[in-house]
Amino acid sequence: MAEITASMVKELRERTDAPMMDCKKALTEAEGDMARAEEILRVRFGNRASKAAGRVAAEGVVAVSISADGKSGAIVEVNSETDFCAKNADFITFTGQVAQVIGNEKPADVAALANLKIEGGSVEEVRTQLVGKIGENITVRRFVAAEAQGKLVSYIHGAKIGVLVDVVGGDDTLAKDIAMHIAAAKPKSLDASGIAPELLDAERRVAIEKAKEAGKPEAMLEKIAEGTVQKYLKEVTLLSQPFVKDDKQTIEQLLKANNASIAAFTMYVVGEGIEKVVTDFAAEVAAAAKV
Repeated sequence: MAEITASMVKELRERTDAPMMDCKKALTEAEGDMARAEEILRVRFGNRASKAAGRVAAEGVVAVSISADGKSGAIVEVNSETDFCAKNADFITFTGQVAQVIGNEKPADVAALANLKIEGGSVEEVRTQLVGKIGENITVRRFVAAEAQGKLVSYIHGAKIGVLVDVVGGDDTLAKDIAMHIAAAKPKSLDASGIAPELLDAERRVAIEKAKEAGKPEAMLEKIAEGTVQKYLKEVTLLSQPFVKDDKQTIEQLLKANNASIAAFTMYVVGEGIEKVVTDFAAEVAAAAKV
């Protein structure tokens, strides 16, 4: 039997928001398999136990740059330790310069970006200077450099959610509406082809286990699972989502009505997938781990 440590319980608690004792029991049942334990909790608590993926767990900002003709641009996430740093004028200036140089130079990765020149030196030199000045760790986490098939448009919500979308056809109002919808609805991909098979397999397994617990006949389990997967795809794929400004039509229908399409999009939520250190859970975790 795998040892269930306090750190494992804490990690599962942060992923799922499930009670500590339930996290401990799920890990024990799953013999320490974190992914399986999360599935067990989802069967027990429903979608409440899968919300960690969208939870903001670090500070910083998202910045976007787009060329004047809308054909070239970039989106970048730069992280800091505190929101105080994220609101610092020098930090904001730095992130804007980084977004601009990414859009102009199209570096291959963060390592290549570090050597590009911005005002004050290379990106890495300016970052290091900023760390010394503000006294916090600052990192360029991720970025996308884009070349548009149509026209790039962006939407930034409170510097914490950023969208860059390539809209082919339509007008500026439609493009902005699409960008705002993405920020609000947070799709995982454009359509079903962009959803990882393992995510769909997890949805099927959870649906089958919940159906079994509800006493559904064995012959119905696969049909129930497929229905659950299709519902999930409608929720997480952009083209299938109901338009936030008119939920009687999907994004696909909206685009068709305007002779438009979406070539690609990127959405960043600051800190998504990064866990903060939470000290006030320590005693609770230790107590649960001893049970």
